[in-house]
Amino acid sequence: MSNAAFLTVDDRELSLRDCMRYLQSSGKLQDFLGGILRQHVLEEETATRDDLTIPEGVVEQAIIDFRLQQQLSEAPAFQEWLKKNGSDYSTFHKQILGNFKNEKLKMVVSEERLQEYFIERKLFLDRVILSRIIVDNQDLAEELKNQIQEGSATYEESARQYSVTDDKMVNGMMGPVSRGTLPDTIRAQIDAAQPGALLGPLELEGKWGLFRVDEFLEASMDDAQLQQTLRNELFERWLSEKIQKMDVKLQIND
Repeated sequence: MSNAAFLTVDDRELSLRDCMRYLQSSGKLQDFLGGILRQHVLEEETATRDDLTIPEGVVEQAIIDFRLQQQLSEAPAFQEWLKKNGSDYSTFHKQILGNFKNEKLKMVVSEERLQEYFIERKLFLDRVILSRIIVDNQDLAEELKNQIQEGSATYEESARQYSVTDDKMVNGMMGPVSRGTLPDTIRAQIDAAQPGALLGPLELEGKWGLFRVDEFLEASMDDAQLQQTLRNELFERWLSEKIQKMDVKLQIND
């Protein structure tokens, strides 16, 4: 590894070897190398694939939109911004083009597995809005359930008065919960219930709970934001697999 100056700090020259040692000592070398390998894969793929063509007009329009958003429509202001950020127009253009190609690459590599991955992840993507009353013993839980069903007490009142969890301050509302994170016994009953159903008492970690099913939020592939999240996950998995197959050698000599 070269001893030529890589950084100059307070007139002291640091070689690339020095910098690698610093990163290694701080425990950040792995992340640093990971970033390098990730970019290597992206640049290799976008340079060699023929299914990632981006029309020049799309790139130019993106640059125009950026300049307008950043109030850099005047050429001198834009040139000053480029200089301040250690760039020039050619480098900036390549960066924008690279971003488009990376996004298209993500679409290409994730498309084939997207539906399968959605089904694989659906248990955790589906959510249910729950409210709960958690108490220390089964007898109290049974009594509270009877009072609620008979109408002598409301669920909200019982949650505020008797529940031992912090969400009693908001009438026991847990908010949206992933189905996949629920214990099997609770999930089975929730899946068979209708909105508004009162479930329990159910034993949970030594305590007893009454659960009310407020609403089911079923995941759908029609959700553009969810689809993008799944594409991102598949893309990161694909990148990770690419990197793991590489033969990487790092030499830091004394």
